[in-house]
Amino acid sequence: MDGLSVFERLSGQLTRLCDVVELDPDAPVDLLRDLLGPVGSRRLSDPPAWPSDVADDHTPVEFSIAYNEGEPPSLRILGEAMGSPPGVLTNLSAAHEFLRTQAHRFGLSTSRFDRVQDLFATEHSQAEFSQWWSLVFRSDRRPELKVYFNPEVSGAQRAPELVAEALRRLGLGTAYQAMLDHAVRPGELGQGDRLTFFALDLHDGPHSRVKLYLTHHDAEVSDVVRAAGVVDGVDVAALAEFCAVAGGGPGPFGGRPLVGSYTLTGDADTPVGYSLYVPIRSYVHDDEEARDRVVALLARHGFDSSAFDRALAAVTQRPLRAGVGLIAHVSLRLGPPRPGVTVYLSSEAYQVTPPRPRQTPPLRSIAKRPVTQTAA
Repeated sequence: MDGLSVFERLSGQLTRLCDVVELDPDAPVDLLRDLLGPVGSRRLSDPPAWPSDVADDHTPVEFSIAYNEGEPPSLRILGEAMGSPPGVLTNLSAAHEFLRTQAHRFGLSTSRFDRVQDLFATEHSQAEFSQWWSLVFRSDRRPELKVYFNPEVSGAQRAPELVAEALRRLGLGTAYQAMLDHAVRPGELGQGDRLTFFALDLHDGPHSRVKLYLTHHDAEVSDVVRAAGVVDGVDVAALAEFCAVAGGGPGPFGGRPLVGSYTLTGDADTPVGYSLYVPIRSYVHDDEEARDRVVALLARHGFDSSAFDRALAAVTQRPLRAGVGLIAHVSLRLGPPRPGVTVYLSSEAYQVTPPRPRQTPPLRSIAKRPVTQTAA
């Protein structure tokens, strides 16, 4: 595989994933090519061009399959645009060029982006990235794009004020304060609880969203249950069970942290949706164990897991016991617009992380009773 370029490796995986979810691969592959830019032609025998934090091995792309209630699964790409040579400013410039190209190609609206982007741009960034991109592909629809800003570009302590100003400009300040009152543990804002992503849908439709992500270090299941309580109608029992099954227990989660996100829209004074992201790779021995947990969770939430197994085969041919991290995260989405489960897959273009020694008992069997997911 080392003889392949980055684009050849990733586009092959992407094409096979498109086949799994029955999508035409032409638009996804074209967008992947634009996102990678000059990095796409680098050989995998060379080290990563930039220490991208999108994936553990610094591959600048991550795939995911989103299972949605009442509709077919969708395919997503999370990626980081890079300049030539890669660097803080050249990467930011490449991100802006990627947006200009896709805005012209797909008729995207950048009005909300333009209102806040200056807050998250600095020549002296203290963060690992400035902008990431989410590309979503659904059957018979044009691609949907979302931009992720980094609130910590000027340091973790300044993130709350940057987010407050961004939401003020977008008319969402009330929802923000309600979220902080429920989600942040006393004295932990900017410490154990950090504002790590600020995401915008790149359209101005009635359901256009802002998503605000809060990372909880050393948290327990009870902490995310409290954090989700600000969202009306969220089934906190289902959330607690999902977190405990995905993470192997009630916590505390001392490895990679739990992440919660809030969906904010212009017609609501409080968040309308909540999602929990569990970094499952930190809490399993290998990807076989991660796969078994994901299959159990999909079944509990009413989804057929056969497409998930095909997706794993589309990304890798290695035995699942031979590494850990192929299955990076699993998330539960509660509330509008699309409740469901998402599974995140690493390309492992540069490296496979060895499995962990089995020093703890295997995952306990999971009861078969159904879980009802309540959407706000």
